[in-house]
Amino acid sequence: MSAELAWTTLAAAVMVIGLCGVVIPLLPGLALIWATALVYGLVVGFGAVGVAVMLVLSGLVALSVVKSVVVPRRAAASSGASGWSQLGGVAGAVIGFFVIPVIGLVIGALVGLLVAEAINKGNWSDAWTATKATARGFGLSVAIDLTLGLAMIVVWTIWAATVVL
Repeated sequence: MSAELAWTTLAAAVMVIGLCGVVIPLLPGLALIWATALVYGLVVGFGAVGVAVMLVLSGLVALSVVKSVVVPRRAAASSGASGWSQLGGVAGAVIGFFVIPVIGLVIGALVGLLVAEAINKGNWSDAWTATKATARGFGLSVAIDLTLGLAMIVVWTIWAATVVL
């Protein structure tokens, strides 16, 4: 096995872990895919294709960062969730992460949002509506990140094929 093929195989495996990180909050996700491509380029050389791929990957990561703010906020705002409730969700996520490792992050965020919204509105029904809408927003955000992650890996694969073949 050539060195390029070994590095390509290792990079592909790490990128799959990064794709899993989109769903599992403990792993870095798209940032890991991007960083792996960067290290890959430093090891095997960028060339014209590598530079173009890194520009595309950087654009996709930037798009994900913007999406991570816009999509959940719009979902929360469309249901009438207040900024305080969103802060309650963040606090709940932090507490949940330590109470129930990994999955507690999501559960804690939803419980924190629900409780903060119920206190803010004084109505559990409206709080539940806002929580469901925000959860849908986060679900959509994860689906978009999965799509972006797959696109990043496909684009990188084109580069890797030029290196290995």
